[in-house]
Amino acid sequence: MAKKSIRDISLSGKRCFVRVDFNVPLDEKDGQMVITDDTRIKETLPTLKFLIEAGARVILASHLGRPKGQRDPKQSLRPIAARLSEMIKRPVDFADDCIGDAAKAKAMALQDGGVLVLENVRFHAGEEKNDPELARQMADLAEIYVNDAFGSAHRAHSSTAGVAAYLPAVSGLLMEKELTYLHDELENPERPFVVILGGAKVNDKIEVINRLLEKADTIIIGGGMAYTFRKLVQGIAIGKSLYKPEWEPIAQAAIEKAKARGVKLLIPVDAMVTDAFDFDAKKLGNMKLAAEGQDIDPEWEGVDIGPASVKLFADEIAKAKTVIWNGPMGVFEIKEAAKGTFAIAEAIAANQRAKTIIGGGDSVKAVKKAGVADKVTFISTGGGASLELLEGKTLPGVAALNNK
Repeated sequence: MAKKSIRDISLSGKRCFVRVDFNVPLDEKDGQMVITDDTRIKETLPTLKFLIEAGARVILASHLGRPKGQRDPKQSLRPIAARLSEMIKRPVDFADDCIGDAAKAKAMALQDGGVLVLENVRFHAGEEKNDPELARQMADLAEIYVNDAFGSAHRAHSSTAGVAAYLPAVSGLLMEKELTYLHDELENPERPFVVILGGAKVNDKIEVINRLLEKADTIIIGGGMAYTFRKLVQGIAIGKSLYKPEWEPIAQAAIEKAKARGVKLLIPVDAMVTDAFDFDAKKLGNMKLAAEGQDIDPEWEGVDIGPASVKLFADEIAKAKTVIWNGPMGVFEIKEAAKGTFAIAEAIAANQRAKTIIGGGDSVKAVKKAGVADKVTFISTGGGASLELLEGKTLPGVAALNNK
């Protein structure tokens, strides 16, 4: 995707409005908001370092939480500015708003290589409505717009798309990397190309399945949506497993498309099942294996893939030259139902010959929990955005950037 990045323009002395994703988890401790995971700040550091070394004047904007257009001190970016200062080992200024005279004065006072963090853009109701007046006022602070917030690129908001109407607009290095791996690499993947899709609902993933059926050599289906496929293909009873009758024609169409295109469609052949399931309490009742070809009992439901499915999938992953994974194999948030998901994470990590791409969301948590995050090629920072890109949709935050 030939979009201009910060590598393609002159930055020295230029005020750059940089949309980042600093939507980090916070906890209240002794009356102070404390960052519990600074991964999203770390992800932006290569872009910030590049801008600072190029002599740009860096103005950082982000949302945090869902304040719904109201000021909420618990969702202020002030603690993030403090953490960022520690991480880059230089002073970081903070503005109490993302627009207005005070913010503008601070932006104008920046020196080359200086850094300013603006207050939460969602303190303004116009942000999520892509209000052009709010976007214009943000654009007034700067001379260049840089979007490095891939995780928000599927939203047409004032700071993710609107500002780009008023300034030259380029991507940061993180955005550039996301587009390279989730778009460019998959346009002409090294083969065999194996796609692994999990998650709960067939209708949530059908666009991705349809799009990737045109590119993949093998599609592996796991998670809650696999039971609809198992019912159709294997003719087994699936008990109380996740299923809706309206998912059947969607799954059937995918099965037929795979057959017509010569794509191998792999679905689980066994399952770990339980007789009681409380997701909120993270508790399961009795567990047992519903083996290959075996019906799932009427009062039981599948919560993970079984050992035969793990072997079937792992053998296929081992042959791949390109792998993309989006969605867990079971209810991996509960320890007893996480084995299948972790086994797939390990199988992906074990194939060091392949380009391995983790497509955001729960799959990222899974590779991290499995302790193999450093053994895969690329981990996407955007759950919803990566899915929409894989579906072939145009992301507003990407479309707004200048072409090379």
